[in-house]
Amino acid sequence: MALLFSLPPPSSPSSSSPSFSSHCFTISLSSGHQSCRRIRFLPVAATTTTHNRQHSIPLDKSSLAVAEASEEDQLWAAACLRVRSFYDFQASSYGIHDHKRYLAEREFVALKERIAGKREGFKRVSCINATLPLSQLSSSENDLCAACKFTSNGEDRVVVGTLDLNQCLWLPEEIAGTKPEGIEADFGRAYLSNVCVARELHRNGLGYDIVTKSKIVAEEWGITDLYVHVAVDNEPAKNLYMKSGFIHENDEPAWQARFLDRPRRILLWIGLPCTNEL
Repeated sequence: MALLFSLPPPSSPSSSSPSFSSHCFTISLSSGHQSCRRIRFLPVAATTTTHNRQHSIPLDKSSLAVAEASEEDQLWAAACLRVRSFYDFQASSYGIHDHKRYLAEREFVALKERIAGKREGFKRVSCINATLPLSQLSSSENDLCAACKFTSNGEDRVVVGTLDLNQCLWLPEEIAGTKPEGIEADFGRAYLSNVCVARELHRNGLGYDIVTKSKIVAEEWGITDLYVHVAVDNEPAKNLYMKSGFIHENDEPAWQARFLDRPRRILLWIGLPCTNEL
């Protein structure tokens, strides 16, 4: 039996893509002259959050830490959480572990390059994570703990929520915001992307916590206008951002969503007080 992956090429160092692409990934399982099975992996829109209202586990947030990440092992854990969140895998399918590893390595490299300022079009990028001590998570989250664990100051912790804050004029393949206007737009506009929370811990306010932290960091950078894209039919994500103070600014044209083969997005905006001059 042969396993054939159909994958987009890894992002080059000059690529400006801030998040997972919207391409489909196809695996063909074949034996002899007959094709046995084809599996398509459809990534969720990278700038939205999704909520599974089943199997959510109540959480004690007394040991929760929400902060910018810089150490490589924590960035790797964040990349792994994004793969868990943005792709739909069949656990019984052959070769899934290698495929997940490929996707995580691809995002890990791109994330480090964005933070290091090596991606064209981005002035500044920060990965903001919500983390919990490994000891606080129960055995029911074994898969999460194994995939998203890192060590900090001798303590094992798990990334349970993550997002990117991108200081830039626009995100590739997304509609651009209109504020601020003029020369101030070069440093005053930022976007959230790759917003996700471990599915086991939905409905614990973790999404709200990391978005709140991103607003604080953005203010420190001197950002005046913060944006996020969300799929038009993703009501839980829209509710999260509305609760965080975002309001509707624009809609993606239907033709663009069809061309990119993904759900149509809306653009949400919030104005921030400028607390620091760059």
